[in-house]
Amino acid sequence: MTRLIWMVMLLAVMSGAGVWGQEERLEGLWQGFDGEWGHVSRQLVALAEAMPADKYGWRPGTGVRSTSEVLNHITLANFGLLSITGVKMPGDLKAADMEKRVTEKAEVIAWLKRSLEAVKAAHAGIGAAELARKVKVMGREATVEGMYLRIIVHANEHMGQFVAYARMNGVAPPWSEGGSEGDKKK
Repeated sequence: MTRLIWMVMLLAVMSGAGVWGQEERLEGLWQGFDGEWGHVSRQLVALAEAMPADKYGWRPGTGVRSTSEVLNHITLANFGLLSITGVKMPGDLKAADMEKRVTEKAEVIAWLKRSLEAVKAAHAGIGAAELARKVKVMGREATVEGMYLRIIVHANEHMGQFVAYARMNGVAPPWSEGGSEGDKKK
């Protein structure tokens, strides 16, 4: 009975979200880490490209990250968390001031894509034994698999933030049906 209730709820949510017949929007979902990573990566890049260049300096309030700073934060987290698993940081990455220094849309997107691809490539080449390997992070023990989980959760967390930023600037996520009247690009 409980399983039936969950299935009905899932179908209700999916039908309410207008996803039937829109498989391209769901590509990768429910397909493990690689599928989910591909999905969030495509969404991050699509929204980064849809956001006007003049909005990359926009921030919702004093002391809150700007658009470019949010995307750079994702990039830095991807490389930083990967480095805990043993993947080398790019030699040309100057992490100390990247959030404030890299502000131009093209450069921000290039770094974002590079970090997303680095996660994809690193995960594709990893086996079960390596995923179970213990690592230290912030003085605590974790597994490589746990680090990949943190990477994907972090990316999705900031995807939500970035969607809010976009909508506050009149930009509808490209994967939506065009959204509401308030979603028109400014």
